[in-house]
Amino acid sequence: FCLKSPKFVYKVAKADYFLHKILGSPKPLKSKCLTNLKMFYEIKAKSHVRVPPNLLKEDINHAILNRLNETFEGYISQDVGFVVIVTDVLKIGEGVIIPGDGAPYYYTEFKMITFIPELQEVALGKITDITNFGAFINIGPVDGMIHVSQTMDDFINFSKTKVLTGKESKKTLKVGDDCRARIIAVSYNDTENPKIGLTMRQVGLGCLKWIEEDIKKGEAKRAKAK
Repeated sequence: FCLKSPKFVYKVAKADYFLHKILGSPKPLKSKCLTNLKMFYEIKAKSHVRVPPNLLKEDINHAILNRLNETFEGYISQDVGFVVIVTDVLKIGEGVIIPGDGAPYYYTEFKMITFIPELQEVALGKITDITNFGAFINIGPVDGMIHVSQTMDDFINFSKTKVLTGKESKKTLKVGDDCRARIIAVSYNDTENPKIGLTMRQVGLGCLKWIEEDIKKGEAKRAKAK
């Protein structure tokens, strides 16, 4: 009865579900997070859940849902990505007691929301830290890393105030900036510290302020040409 080794039955993309059901956002969804929502999934899984005797006084569905979230929230694997929350208990079997353990184990089927970073997907996030080798960006339940060479198409200068500056473009990147980046590498070799690499060098990517400025410059050029 290994709680950390559930059997995952299937996965179905549920972008709307995450914001509407979990975060309470209205429909239709118009948030900037819609890009990242492509990587949220609803997973159906089954496992045996140990319910301590002190929880048996509670409603069994409530007790099992709490135990599932205690066990799986934050769970990381290559198969399911990053578990955000267990949302529903679908089926509860009869409890089984193992000799020497006073707590029953219940066969359980349940649903959970997970975040699976996928190669070539574009994600919106916020810069959380900047070092001399790159920038860290939060894209949901996990931080990814943008190597300094991938932050912009320019020669980069790093300052002690944690700011990256383009030598020719004079663009700056600092902590707190909202950015659009593309996932170019995902590694689960260390499941406690998975690696996600991103780039902002392609057209349409980068700090949102840069993108807005480029759009305004393009519109000004077109207006002048007319």
